[in-house]
Amino acid sequence: MGLRQAGPVKPNGAEFSDDAPDTARRAAIRTEQAYVSHAYARLDAERSKAEAALRQGPAAGGGAVAQARLESAVATEEAARRLARLSGVENGLCFGRIDHRADPAGPGSGSGSGDTFYIGRIGLRDADGEPLLIDWRAAAARPFYTATPGAPGTLARRRHLHLRGREVVRLDDEVFDLDGLDEAERGGIVGEAALLATLRRGRTGRMSDVVATIQEEQDQVIRSALQGVLVVQGGPGTGKTVAALHRAAYLLYTHRDVLERRGVLVVGPNATFLRYIEQVLPGLGETDVALATVGELYPGVRASAADEPAVAVVKGGFAMTRFVEAAVRDRQRVPAGGLAVPSDGMVLRVPEEACALARDRARALRLPHNMQRRRFVHDLLEALAVDRAEQYDTMVDEPLEEIIRSGQTPAWLQELLDEAEDAPLLDETELRLAKEALWQEPAVREAIDALWPELTPQRLLSELYADPDALARVGAAAGVADHALLYRPASSPWTVSDVPLLDEAAEWLGKDDSAERARRRAAEKARQEEELYAREVLASAGVERLPDVQAGMLADRHHDDGPPLTTAQRAAADREWAYGHVIVDEAQELSEMAWRVIMRRVPTRSLTVVGDIAQTGSAAGAASWGAMLDRYVPGRWREQRLLVNYRTPAAIARVAEDVLAAVDPGQVPPVPVRDEGDPPRAVAMPLDGPPVGLPELVRAELAAVVPGDRGAAAGPGGGIEEGRLAVISSGALHRRVREVLPDAAAGATPEALDSPVVVLTAEEAKGLEFDSVIVVDPAGMLGESPKGGQDLYVALTRATRRLTVVHDGDLPPMLARLTSGREDSATAG
Repeated sequence: MGLRQAGPVKPNGAEFSDDAPDTARRAAIRTEQAYVSHAYARLDAERSKAEAALRQGPAAGGGAVAQARLESAVATEEAARRLARLSGVENGLCFGRIDHRADPAGPGSGSGSGDTFYIGRIGLRDADGEPLLIDWRAAAARPFYTATPGAPGTLARRRHLHLRGREVVRLDDEVFDLDGLDEAERGGIVGEAALLATLRRGRTGRMSDVVATIQEEQDQVIRSALQGVLVVQGGPGTGKTVAALHRAAYLLYTHRDVLERRGVLVVGPNATFLRYIEQVLPGLGETDVALATVGELYPGVRASAADEPAVAVVKGGFAMTRFVEAAVRDRQRVPAGGLAVPSDGMVLRVPEEACALARDRARALRLPHNMQRRRFVHDLLEALAVDRAEQYDTMVDEPLEEIIRSGQTPAWLQELLDEAEDAPLLDETELRLAKEALWQEPAVREAIDALWPELTPQRLLSELYADPDALARVGAAAGVADHALLYRPASSPWTVSDVPLLDEAAEWLGKDDSAERARRRAAEKARQEEELYAREVLASAGVERLPDVQAGMLADRHHDDGPPLTTAQRAAADREWAYGHVIVDEAQELSEMAWRVIMRRVPTRSLTVVGDIAQTGSAAGAASWGAMLDRYVPGRWREQRLLVNYRTPAAIARVAEDVLAAVDPGQVPPVPVRDEGDPPRAVAMPLDGPPVGLPELVRAELAAVVPGDRGAAAGPGGGIEEGRLAVISSGALHRRVREVLPDAAAGATPEALDSPVVVLTAEEAKGLEFDSVIVVDPAGMLGESPKGGQDLYVALTRATRRLTVVHDGDLPPMLARLTSGREDSATAG
């Protein structure tokens, strides 16, 4: 049932602020503080229960208490999960309240008369089992996000609670009383005061969840059905990333029985971005979601380096599926003139035709390369064993032939010779032993490995990239014309574009797991013996009729491998893990080959694809969503567009819109709702040498966005809690910018987010936001790649408050809206 709660209400969406009657404001805060304190007390009690369950652990002993041990083990695991969730929601535990009208409109409203609900990051009940907090994902909480003055549903009031620690410091009320308003006034009340207040806060280097300020179009994304592929197309500042993360939390809450077992994977563009968002899901009560970049989707490889655009295009194209297949087949060779191997003072030979037959027989198995190899090895060993036996036979036969030619063959010898003609050269046992002996000879192993080696994906690609002749053969076989671009030394680090190729190679190579299967069979046999013994122990304790799982658990006491892995940890180590749902952010950057990796990870095709085609910066990225998705779900994906830009002030957004209109006129930018802040500006500065005026410009900008006196005191490397500035430069000037800002963080590293100033490229800045942005060398950025215009668009839309464009010479025409002032010395500001 709902909770009755009285409190002062101010009409027409007004806010309790400093100019409100002091008694009313204080009374309302006191009322809410009492409730919030009660909720935190309950949270502390629940934490204490979970901690006690963990400390107690599974019950000791066996036999008669086996059932209790099993239940305790399950309870302990659940306590660990619950403690993690409870620990993640400390900040802003309760953030909203909804009051339903005393006369709900119509049946089926889902609300009792005049009910009040408090909305929190998780659901809590009081000691009597009554609802204390409603989980923000529950159906009862949805009106908090969907009610508007024009369509309030059954709500009489929506209240936002602003907390500092556990203290209520401010309230925002929206009262849905429309009787005294005309049509224009109704449309003007959108209830976004809390959202805009959140946006005006300084950046901290981490994404904040927006659970208290979700808007209706974002709520539709969050609560969309689990099944199928949902594409969330949204321009800069529309909140598509944070909506997708809230969707992950919502899906885990709604479909926990499915997703907790298989897990949810979130794929982001780089490690900095993942660090940026990593606290959002724990803050929403979810801790078991795997986060990875494309460069981390192959276990054992953590690639972050990027290829040159032309190389990335080749590696990212779908034709690389044929290329990898051809590369594998290129390592399945037939020696010209046949195989010759020295062994025990003789040369064993297998004719070229027999080698080709062995290769074709292995390929006919239609198994991966390393599993086909077993057939090939056995056939060649058999051919070598037979040849050796024939050579030995010939040596023995030579003296006999002399006797036969002499015509003096005894009858008994002739009889033996006649019998030998019908007998096989080697019987089954002799052949097996001969093959085993040959396989122990290094020369034989080396010869066979040269024809059909056991390969890992890493070995296949590193050796291929370093061999121009092999690249030419494979490229010709696969029809890949630009194969020469792939050449590089074998010791080169893996790039992000290599990871999908490693994954593709793993599909073609497979793994000869015969030894592992034999080990598992032996382990299972030993496990069964231990379980049989455990049953005997249980029987001796008088509990022989307990289920087998009890005996299994007793046997497992001798195999403690440490704390159990979470779903996310198990999935990250298993290339063949099938996730229940995958969320891909900045998805427009993924190549065709990267999409193959994603689709292998989610065979159910349950995905949330988040991005903006207008921001595609990768030359191998998407030109349209259909071009990437129709190969896997033709006509079976749905698109939802986010059309409101909550982040970027209108003046900055207009500058970015001019760039978008010039480089991709078919794209429609989101509409900004913030009309505030200083106008963006252009600063002319010599860039043919070190940009010596840049440090002073950075200091002035930092002082403008950091609260109080801290901004004036903080240099580029100083530590501050709020206020972040990014210097986004063209690639050509990146090194010079870093040299004149030696104390600033640089590059797409997670640590860079802790610095008040960071130097980035447009690619590294993707998905991030900063209070102030300085874009250096826009003309150079435009000319650096075919997607230079999109890179400039990305750079311009990272700012939440201030934007400065530093240029040398004339501004590009698409930036004509900016006013420019000369800045030849270190006095920028």
